[in-house]
Amino acid sequence: KGHYSFLDALGHQESRNRYDVVNRFGYMGRYQFGKSTLKTIKIKVSREEFLNSPEIQEEAMRRLLKYNKKKLQKYIDKYNGKIVHGILVTESGLLAAAHLGGAGSVKKWFRTGKVRKDGNGVKITSYMTRFGGYNLSI
Repeated sequence: KGHYSFLDALGHQESRNRYDVVNRFGYMGRYQFGKSTLKTIKIKVSREEFLNSPEIQEEAMRRLLKYNKKKLQKYIDKYNGKIVHGILVTESGLLAAAHLGGAGSVKKWFRTGKVRKDGNGVKITSYMTRFGGYNLSI
């Protein structure tokens, strides 16, 4: 499970790895970015530019992974490889879950065990499991 296979797996799950996809909630591209997330990671482009640029989408994903990693670092350090609320915690799993539901929902899960779902009813814990154990040498 190399670095690229994490992004390929996540991209496949989000959009079948298509850069031009927009879902019914308006999430865009290979990794299904929303406008507010792009603002958070300081990517200022039109919807058109974003959908037409694999480079911008990959840069957005790099920035988001870095951003979420910073927010979740202490949980990664403390719980990586341990079972919490019945789930094996790994760095890649936490970052995938944060991509789905935001870093805040991951922190809340650690504190309370409460599982956030996205608009399609997908649970952050299913991302923790599905995307656990990838090597992320970013």
